[in-house]
Amino acid sequence: MSLAEVQNAISEKKICVLIPTYNNEKTLKRVIDGVLNYTESIIVVNDGSTDSTPQIIAQYPHITTITLPENKGKGNGLKIGFRKAKELNYDYAITIDSDGQHYPDDIPVFVDSLLQENEEVLLIGNRNMSQDGIPKKSSFGNRFSNFWFWFETGIKLEDTQSGYRLYPLHKIPKKYFTPKFEFEIEIIVRTAWRHVPVKNVPIKVLYDPAERVSHFRPFKDFTRISILNTILVTITLFYIIPRNFVNNFKKKSFKKFIKEDVLESDGSNRTKAFSIALGVFIGLSPFWGFQTLLVISLSVLFKLNKVLAFVASNVSLPPFIPFIIAASLFLGSPFVHGDSNILSQDLNFELIKNNLLQYVIGSFILSTTLSALAGISTFLFLNKLNPENN
Repeated sequence: MSLAEVQNAISEKKICVLIPTYNNEKTLKRVIDGVLNYTESIIVVNDGSTDSTPQIIAQYPHITTITLPENKGKGNGLKIGFRKAKELNYDYAITIDSDGQHYPDDIPVFVDSLLQENEEVLLIGNRNMSQDGIPKKSSFGNRFSNFWFWFETGIKLEDTQSGYRLYPLHKIPKKYFTPKFEFEIEIIVRTAWRHVPVKNVPIKVLYDPAERVSHFRPFKDFTRISILNTILVTITLFYIIPRNFVNNFKKKSFKKFIKEDVLESDGSNRTKAFSIALGVFIGLSPFWGFQTLLVISLSVLFKLNKVLAFVASNVSLPPFIPFIIAASLFLGSPFVHGDSNILSQDLNFELIKNNLLQYVIGSFILSTTLSALAGISTFLFLNKLNPENN
């Protein structure tokens, strides 16, 4: 794209460039000047800087500036910037860090990618973290973040930590719960949960230790990020995955759902059979309250079909529970010595212990047996329908 085409697209698509900054006096002017080559629709959020940042910003009276009295974190600065951008009737915001690692001349990459999309999209710059000169701790942190983003959304990206992004302002959440570096994880995960595509675009990156000032605190911020991911994973397992499954089921007829989401889903017949077997095993095992967490986690770990495993794990529906318990007690009774008659008049600790042990042993026998039968039956059935998918 030519410079004029980029400038016209920025204007037509109502795109602004948001620059959060905190004590980056060495690089801030260079970043602002670079962005001005493409647009004057700039919002700078001075997050309580104590260096010469105010004097630098004062040189640009024609751009929008927000000065916060004290530093409260990058996430807080971005939230305030997004709010201002929407007040000014922008539809998109490109965020660029002020520490000099991002090149303003990559703005056309975001603009061109947006024009090629037929829907709202959130774009994240891919810095190619495997190239020479990238600090190992940054590369490791990015891989760590990529894994959890994939686990929480099902979307595979090569870079989830880059601050160089394009946000669709009317599709991102309105309220947030994190104020610092972890905010950039929260926003992309929760935006993906809203069924907005999240994609990478290639960008350049500069790591200059003489100029770059990083405010990332390894221990504190990594701890905050880990806590956030723990919460997001829990929400994923207990709400997002079941919600998506139910919504997908509602949108289709039963026959179409089985055909598209089960029979033609990813994986071989063997993988699908193992997925069903895992679901039945977990559903019949004495893991009450943890069945969804276990079945999804194990499906991810062993690369099985999460939908099939989740469906099969619901074998222990309320109407079947009395029969499952009765069968488990029956199968476990030969392995327990002593009185196990729950109808005995003398209810005591020994009786309760024997019945519990009897149930646990029996439930594992039942779950293992029916799991094997379900897996074998599923494999034979699928192999008959589609013998080539082995």
